[in-house]
Amino acid sequence: MTRAAARQAKVVTVSDGVVAGSREDRSGAALEEALTTAGFVVVGRSVIADGIAAVAGELARACAGFSGLVVTTGGTGFSPRDHTPEGTTEVLDRPAPGLAEAMRLASPLGRLSRAVAGIRGQTIILNTPGSPKGAVECLTAVLDVLPHALDLLSGAPTHHP
Repeated sequence: MTRAAARQAKVVTVSDGVVAGSREDRSGAALEEALTTAGFVVVGRSVIADGIAAVAGELARACAGFSGLVVTTGGTGFSPRDHTPEGTTEVLDRPAPGLAEAMRLASPLGRLSRAVAGIRGQTIILNTPGSPKGAVECLTAVLDVLPHALDLLSGAPTHHP
């Protein structure tokens, strides 16, 4: 098994509609498919309501004792209930603004994203939009550097080209 195939990921969907059962979690499914195609093993998926405390609590739980990638979908825009970046910021040890900036460049609508990225323990957290297309575009924008970033974070030996 290659190193990339052993990488683990979790997907957190932030959506009042999905929690209420009035909307299907298409973006979470799209992220899981994209991560699996890229060689990650998705070891967890969760759905939570919008809100700073809900996001912070779920991310703290998802990162506890975990080494890998956690990708959120939803709550990154301008709607009054969009507080995923604020909840994420509460749990980050260190920001990773270059990842967030690269994700914003994935499409013209990226300019409306308030998403953040960063590190908690040995976990990289990425916020992506709530649309399936936007979520996958943002993830794809940084997917090529994530294996190296995860190696650096875990202290694994790395070499720079």
